[in-house]
Amino acid sequence: MTDRSGKFAGDDPFAIARAWLAEAEMAEPNDPNAIALATVDAAGMPNVRMVLLKEIESEGFVFYTNYDSAKGVEIAASGTAAFVMHWKSLRRQIRVRGHVSREDGPQADAYFASRSLPSRLGAWASQQSRPLKSRAALMAVVAKITATKGPMPPRPPFWGGFRITPVEIEFWADGDFRLHDRFRWTRGAVGEEWQIARLNP
Repeated sequence: MTDRSGKFAGDDPFAIARAWLAEAEMAEPNDPNAIALATVDAAGMPNVRMVLLKEIESEGFVFYTNYDSAKGVEIAASGTAAFVMHWKSLRRQIRVRGHVSREDGPQADAYFASRSLPSRLGAWASQQSRPLKSRAALMAVVAKITATKGPMPPRPPFWGGFRITPVEIEFWADGDFRLHDRFRWTRGAVGEEWQIARLNP
């Protein structure tokens, strides 16, 4: 049993993560739901980039992207990913590692429909991560998509969600003299009981 209390208290790591994000939404000036998402390519070379986390579910973390992007291709090949959420305002972070599955059903459709029209048209127009001749060329594609897809474009088949189902979650809070508080939740597989350990700073 670990000596968890205060901001670390609770038996559900997803509930703790939601509570921390809710606090960040009140304090962080820009994109409190931003995560640094890490993947690896076919050669094992790591890649990291910022994306926006859209939902913390009862067993996973969901974000949306172009499936043909570099991150989409790398996730499809490995089936795994990791991310960190860091809030300077709260002096806290959450680290997650886990297995990834697609969310490309009604939930993805609903989220896509909730986005602004320019964002939906942009999702159709962008061949994400691939070379682009010029911004003018991109805007020409946007104009063409606007004319062909109209005001209610459906979700592209190459665009949707990824759900990271973790086997490891770490909660970190800044401490005086760099004596930080760290608690790592681990499990061998999804559905197994979490094991919790306090870590050295």
